[in-house]
Amino acid sequence: MYQFKGKEYPCCASLTMGIIGGKWKTVILFHLRDKALRYSELRKKMPTVTERTLSLQLKTLEDDGIIKRKVYTPKPPLKVEYSLTDLGKTLKPVVQSIADWGVFVVEEQGGPTV
Repeated sequence: MYQFKGKEYPCCASLTMGIIGGKWKTVILFHLRDKALRYSELRKKMPTVTERTLSLQLKTLEDDGIIKRKVYTPKPPLKVEYSLTDLGKTLKPVVQSIADWGVFVVEEQGGPTV
C-alpha cells in the first residue's frame, strides 16, 4: 500500500492516477507546463470545462501540492495566478508523454486534429 496526503493507494500507478487522473487535471497541468496562467487564461484554453469544475480541480491540485496559487491583489477583483510547484514540475515528462501518445493515436487512426 502507498499513502499520500492521508489517502491509501493499492499501487504506485493508482497513486499517480489518483493525483492527476480525471478529465481535467492533466489538461490543467498540460497548460501550466511552460508558464503560470491566470484563472481566466485557463478558462479560455479549456472552454468546455465549467467554472465549478475548474475551481474544484485547481483546489484539489493545490491541496495535493502539485500547483500553487498566488494572489496578487488583496481586494476584488482578485488577480490570481496558478503555476506548478517543484513537485508539479516533476510531472512535466509524464504529462508530455500522455499528450504525445494522444497525437500518436490520432495520427495512427487517421483521425483529424482540431
